[in-house]
Order: sequence, then structure tokens, then C-alpha cells
Amino acid sequence: MELTLEAVALFALKLVHETDDGSPLLRDDPAMEGYEREVFGLLVRQKKLAEIQVKLNECLSLALDTLGGADTVMGRELQRLAMDARQAHTLEALDAPLHALKDYLKAIL
Repeated sequence: MELTLEAVALFALKLVHETDDGSPLLRDDPAMEGYEREVFGLLVRQKKLAEIQVKLNECLSLALDTLGGADTVMGRELQRLAMDARQAHTLEALDAPLHALKDYLKAIL
């Protein structure tokens, strides 16, 4: 799960920070500091679902703004997928929405 969490954060932040003529955002970039696999791993081991959801929401809110907000087609879809992740009541229930978010963000990059 830690790898998927990190991938969602990475793809969301890539949308925000990468430009056509700029260098790519990598996992060791300073923008990823609070969203590294080890950070998510600690939260998963401690079963801190609410904190994981806060971290996800931070990245996804930035990505939503980059997509033009909830009034755009891509923004509405991102918001729908993010809502599924927000409504998870257990770490196990978070797994499927995370994979959907990861796949969507990867597809629109």
C-alpha cells in the first residue's frame, strides 16, 4: 500500500510541478519530502487512516486546481475518485480507490 500511496502523491504532484520544458519530478525531489514511501509506511503501520487521507487530500487538492477545478471534466473525475478514497473507513477499504486514483493520474499525465 505504501508504494501505491507514494505513486498517487507523485503523479498528483507531477501534474502540479512539471512543465513541458522543465525537468521531471522524481521521488527524491524536495516536493515529495512529506509523501515518501517511508512516511506512508509509518502511517500504515500505525494504522493512521485519517492522517493518510489528509496527506492524500493535500496532493489531490493541488492536482484538482491544476486541472482547472471541479468544473472541468478531468477535475470532476478526479474529485469523484478522491471522494471514494475519503470515504474509506479502513486501510483495506482504501486499497481499491487508491489504485483507481493512481491509474487515473497516470493516464492524464
